[in-house]
Amino acid sequence: MTDQKNTLLAIALSALVLVVWQYFFGQPMVDKQRQAQPQQQTQQAPPTADGRPAPQATPQPGTAQAPAQPGVVPSQPLSRQAVVANTSRIAIDTPRLRGSVNLTGARIDDLSLVQYRETVNPTSPPIVLLSPSGSPNPFYAEFGWVSQAGADLRLPGPDTSWRQEGAGTLGIGRAVTLAWDNGQGLVFRRTISLDDRYLFSVRDDVTNQGGATVTLFPFGLVSRHGTPKVEGFYILHEGLIGVMGEKGLQEYTYKNIEDQKTVTFDVTNAWLGITDKYWAATLLPDPKAPLKTRFSYGQAGTLKTYQTDYLGEARALAPGASTSTTTHLFAGAKEVDAVDLYDRQLGLNRFELLIDWGWFYFITKPLFLLMDWIYRWVGNFGVAILIVTVLIKIVFFPLANKSYASMAKMKAVQPQMMALRDRYADDKMKQQQELMELYKREKINPLAGCLPIIIQIPVFFALYKVLFVTIEMRHAPFFGWIRDLSAPDPTTIFNLFGLIPWDPSVVPVLGPFLMLGVWPIIMGITMWIQMKLNPAPPDPTQKMIFDWMPIIFTFMLASFSAGLVIYWAWNNFLSIVQQSVIMRKHGAKIELWDNLKEQFLGKKKTE
Repeated sequence: MTDQKNTLLAIALSALVLVVWQYFFGQPMVDKQRQAQPQQQTQQAPPTADGRPAPQATPQPGTAQAPAQPGVVPSQPLSRQAVVANTSRIAIDTPRLRGSVNLTGARIDDLSLVQYRETVNPTSPPIVLLSPSGSPNPFYAEFGWVSQAGADLRLPGPDTSWRQEGAGTLGIGRAVTLAWDNGQGLVFRRTISLDDRYLFSVRDDVTNQGGATVTLFPFGLVSRHGTPKVEGFYILHEGLIGVMGEKGLQEYTYKNIEDQKTVTFDVTNAWLGITDKYWAATLLPDPKAPLKTRFSYGQAGTLKTYQTDYLGEARALAPGASTSTTTHLFAGAKEVDAVDLYDRQLGLNRFELLIDWGWFYFITKPLFLLMDWIYRWVGNFGVAILIVTVLIKIVFFPLANKSYASMAKMKAVQPQMMALRDRYADDKMKQQQELMELYKREKINPLAGCLPIIIQIPVFFALYKVLFVTIEMRHAPFFGWIRDLSAPDPTTIFNLFGLIPWDPSVVPVLGPFLMLGVWPIIMGITMWIQMKLNPAPPDPTQKMIFDWMPIIFTFMLASFSAGLVIYWAWNNFLSIVQQSVIMRKHGAKIELWDNLKEQFLGKKKTE
């Protein structure tokens, strides 16, 4: 009776684990994503009188301005295309980037990543990273100068009309220069250049042609209006990010900064910005420059705004003197080699942390670098995963051999174990004591069967992170129907893998459970076969747990990336081969077929 209760409890707990896992991890995060609503558009507020770039404060009537119609607040934002078309701009044109620099405010606020598409369809629209004020989802970078509190100086701001010196577009090896005269003796020039990837270099020069000394502070900011859609997974950071000198990595989600409003730092050797899963816009000031940096949240009507900014040290300009400052803006895809390249070239403070490698960084990044190196030889990330799995098996070969040898010994003493179980059927404590003595005499590790799974958990999690966060895995195909290794297997047995024109995922509540593709099923079968190679646990409850484990894992992993499921299935297959060879070598009978018969036909009981 006790065994039956334990069995029912095991089944109930297994089902509970499956439901909880599916609820928190398998359920599509689309349901939790906030839909962007049309909202009133406001311009970035000018710097405050204390010399800091202002957060997005609620503007007073008449001060909010859209680029197309200064002084007028549109009741609805214009389309992105309309805002771009209605403003004077300098085109950006490189093999990776398309967009423009706005001559009003000299903002970098129009940028698309033409090598990346919204879907696996190569004809789908390119990824839009930056968008101008006045459009539904403004996201832009701005640079400039602010003055001391109380100084009566006209400085370039969001509504300043800059003049291009010369002609031409911004591209690789083609810098553009903008100029503006404040009419008070200060002449401003801004030179913007762009490399062959995603790095903008912005040089600001100021010449004092007036008769009095002025003091200016350089600043840079990245601003985002409206809360963007996020993946919603706790293992991935999306939001405000930066490394603040000795204070290290600072990460604030949109919710975090809404709660704290403003967070400031006085630092040297810092970078900061706003990151999405695969894309980012980050300010990269001079690592040697002392800065006042800030993460801030504001509210402009119904529009939520998020900003990262920095303020440099004061620059005193005597009459006839000039000063300049140079900063960089990374705006693009978080490609590992590009991020690492800028980290080295600019001497940044661990810019590599822009990619969320996670707690297992020491495993995750080396694992990616190995996979990426293999990929460059074989041309397929799926094949690279298979090869890496073999290499991992080789690394863990001695430990796995020891584990499987212990399991072979357990198989050999199975008759003695069953005899002890029958002899002390009414005394569970004595039964366990005798079993422990048997294990000790025969030098058997009763947990040996779990060891091969336990030792690969860190690798499994690291591979999960690699597939989930690295853009190199995004839309990476394998073979057949797997066109994106970072996405779940798109097939499902519940519509006969596409033969029936029906989408099971739309079923309320049960939808996520019904998305059970080919590779998750293969993974479940290989895991089940591997379990059947092991000696059956003498305790019925343990046996029931092991019998249910492949089913639970099949449903759990069905919502994971296909690359991860392929790794697990391939690893199971290699483990089956390795375990069979080792058990045969140690004289243990491989009773796979006997275990399968018992599973399906049941074991005959004697009265």
